[in-house]
Amino acid sequence: MRKQRYDRLYVEFIYYFNVERDYFECHEVMEELWLEEGRSPVYQGLLQVAVGLYHYRNGNVSGAKKLLSAALAKLRDRPAGQLGIDLAQLVEDSQIYLTRLERVSAEPFAFYDLDIRITDRDLAALVEELKLNPPHTGHKDD
Repeated sequence: MRKQRYDRLYVEFIYYFNVERDYFECHEVMEELWLEEGRSPVYQGLLQVAVGLYHYRNGNVSGAKKLLSAALAKLRDRPAGQLGIDLAQLVEDSQIYLTRLERVSAEPFAFYDLDIRITDRDLAALVEELKLNPPHTGHKDD
């Protein structure tokens, strides 16, 4: 049996972000992890990217801009390969999203999902396992 290097809540966050596109549930699991792990700025930044997308999908442009700005402030100068993901790519994609949001009144655009590119094979395998055995949630985000 392989030793799990990643917290179950972190793996669930990646699963909800990349597979289910359930940004509300991303918030739920990452907030729990963030509190358990001593309020890591990286975890908070990841949480804020998810909540920013959640806000924009629900029509709250100002909330989306605020959360993506806060996320970028926390994630921008972090090591790129941290936590088994391509953090630099997520920062770049989030910055593009924020730039588009800042021009949305002049150039409207449809909501689109972002992906967190997984760089660690073990993390990718754990996310794949969740596809086969999804975690149980108490809600369904419409």
